Amino acid sequence: QVQLVESGGGLVQIGGSLRLSCAVSGSIFSANVMGWYRQVPGKQRELVAIISRGGSTNYADSVKGRFTISRDNAKNTVYLQMNNLKPEDTAVYYCYINHVGYDYWGQGTQVTVSS
Repeated sequence: QVQLVESGGGLVQIGGSLRLSCAVSGSIFSANVMGWYRQVPGKQRELVAIISRGGSTNYADSVKGRFTISRDNAKNTVYLQMNNLKPEDTAVYYCYINHVGYDYWGQGTQVTVSS
């Protein structure tokens, strides 16, 4: 049984910062790909950032220069540091891993950016 447990979401003002964490437990250690997606009501879930086991990263254009994804393979955890947050970053953020062709998702954590 694989579990992804997110933490770190919440309410923040425009320009503020948050750090999301996602701890992976169960039968998968050091997944091939770890990352974050987000979704707002009425829209499709979209990629925010992903990171490979070796540390290669890919970001959505909308978050480049503001968000940083990292992972700690020893702790089986992926992080998303979000700086200079904007109202359009408001969404439910989902942790994601892909390992040997299978996708796994966390339960989601709400991030709300307000003035």
